Amino acid sequence: MPKPKTLLNTIGYEGASLDDFLATLIAAEVRCLLDVRELPISRRKGFAKRALSEALRDAGIEYIHLKGLGDPKPGREAARRKDYTTFRKIFSTHLNSDSAKGDLKIASDFALAGGTCLMCFERDPHTCHRELVAVAVRDSLPVEIRHLGVRQGIAKQERRSRQTGARKSSGARKGASARR
Repeated sequence: MPKPKTLLNTIGYEGASLDDFLATLIAAEVRCLLDVRELPISRRKGFAKRALSEALRDAGIEYIHLKGLGDPKPGREAARRKDYTTFRKIFSTHLNSDSAKGDLKIASDFALAGGTCLMCFERDPHTCHRELVAVAVRDSLPVEIRHLGVRQGIAKQERRSRQTGARKSSGARKGASARR
């Protein structure tokens, strides 16, 4: 039977809260997040490089910024204009640069280990360069691409589920003690 392919996850944080973003990564068993933004800054609270790396560390997830896999400014501008043909052409050319090739090798090494996720801003992976990065990795390795969507409210659901589970097991322990 053929060995199942390793999953390479991708995720965008557009419109997401940091708590839901982290809960989505944890639920997907992500162990390493590769930030493929050229500039790891954000107006969205918690998603700038330092704050995000600290939150990920606290969640047990490694953070690595791969600047060489970031979309250059002309590519970002074309995507903002919804000129996806130009955007893809610019980014495909950029993938042949030395910095992109070096960081693509690093991304591939992490992807092969499993538990890896590429991150950028856009919610829709088909309008984001991270999909092109994921495809470049897949073209050289036996990985399957899985696009994660941040589920709104997942963090709150997880907290409720843990609280309910804790109450149930606490009640089960009390019942066991009473029967002794």
